[in-house]
Amino acid sequence: MTSYKCFNCSKHVKQDYVKKKIRCPYCGYKVLYKERVASVKLKAV
Repeated sequence: MTSYKCFNCSKHVKQDYVKKKIRCPYCGYKVLYKERVASVKLKAV
């Protein structure tokens, strides 16, 4: 599941809410971004 975060208040916003409105439900800010997960790189031996 994709996780979004508010750029203003840094609270997590669920994907279901983003489909309805593109605003933070906590502060009303319009800029949300997807959090990236850290990727792990392995060396081949």
